[in-house]
Parts: sequence; C-alpha cells; structure tokens
Amino acid sequence: METSTVKITVIGSGDAFGSGGRLNTCFHVNTGNAQFLIDCGASTLPGLKKYGINTDEIDAIIISHFHGDHYGGIPFLLLEASLSETKKNIDIISPPGAKQRLISLLELLYPGSPILEKLNISFIEYAPNEAIERRGFTVTGFPVVHVEETLPHGLRIETSGKVIAYSGDTSWTDALIPLSNMADVFICECNFYSTQVDGHLSYLELESHLSELSCKKLFLTHAGDEMLEKRHLLEIRSLYDGMKICL
Repeated sequence: METSTVKITVIGSGDAFGSGGRLNTCFHVNTGNAQFLIDCGASTLPGLKKYGINTDEIDAIIISHFHGDHYGGIPFLLLEASLSETKKNIDIISPPGAKQRLISLLELLYPGSPILEKLNISFIEYAPNEAIERRGFTVTGFPVVHVEETLPHGLRIETSGKVIAYSGDTSWTDALIPLSNMADVFICECNFYSTQVDGHLSYLELESHLSELSCKKLFLTHAGDEMLEKRHLLEIRSLYDGMKICL
C-alpha cells in the first residue's frame, strides 16, 4: 500500500473578513523533507499554534499575491522567529517586491525592532510561468485575474511526486486549466455562490467550467457569507480550518 508523503493542513480557509469565524488563507504543507506555507494571512500565527505546527520548522513561505489576508501574517512569524534560538534559513517565495513591502510593514508594526537583521531570509521572486526549485519542491506562478496592484498568481507546486495547485484569488480565467492540469489536488477560491464580483469566483461560474478541469481532487476555499449560507447546495467539497489532506 502506498503511504502518503505529502500532508496539507488547512490553517485558514476564510476570506478577508473572517466570515463564519474562519481564519485568513494559509495552508501548511509537510513533504517529509521540508515544511512550507502556501499564503500567510494575518491570522496565520495563532492558527499554526492552534493546530500544533512548530513555526521553527517552517522552511519557506510561498505567497500568491499581496493582499493582507494572504501575506499579512508574515511580520508576526518573523517577529517570533527573531526571538527564537533557532535561526534557520527561511525562503520567502513571492511575486516581485516582497522584501520592500515587508520592510515597510515591519517598520509600521514594530518600529525600532531589527527583526529582519536577526534572520537568515532569502527573498525569491518568481516570474510568470517560470519554475523555481527550492528545498525539494518546484513552484510555478500562473498570472490570474485579481487586483492588478497585488501581482496576483495561482500556484502550481510539485513535490515528492505530487502536484498541489492553488488558484489564489481570481475571477475565472483559462489559466486555471493548465494550472490545475492533472494536479493531485486543486484548491480553488470560491468567495461567492452566485454573485459576480471582479477578482473572485462564484460557485455557479466555477461549476460551469468543471468539464475543463482535469485535477484529481478539487476543494473550495476563501468562502464568504453567501457561500457559507449555501453550503447545503454545494456538490464540491469545501475546506475548513484544521482539515487535513494526505496525498
């Protein structure tokens, strides 16, 4: 019997507003050889502690775009890391500009605290559709349709013979088809049930494109109040905080 080598823990499956009491977006991935976060929303640090994740063991943080509910938790993780006796190397993998944004955030939140200076951080910027290999996993960013200034991307991550696809925040775009092609799991944002809002998907819109997707498993995330109220109508499984997925 094949044993699972990749374990995903859903730290946060909520939208920017914490609808339904859910935490902001964050997924913890343990490959057996490395541990990394996919997105790191503002509520990530308490979420990691709630679900028993040792933050000292996180090797990398991969960011889909620069909205606070997807990367706003990084300053707090870095603050804790700067006070830890374990000063391991941390990769922050993102669209261009993460270093300067985090310098500005840290100065606003913790002025006078030399947080970055105490840490060994590698800021790694991905370019659209170009693979980056780090620590035994490969990351490819796919441009998607969200607020342009946030540099929005979906992510395709290959590790230990498995493929994790993640939409990031986006309206429907045909980029989701190659992004999720034959992925072992595709985590897709679905903020609304029927309401059409630029930069986000609705369930009914996604449902109309299901025949175009070839992923092995599909899970919905980033649910707003409208989606939560319609849960009884959904035929696609939704993530919840604390859920575990084994690949």
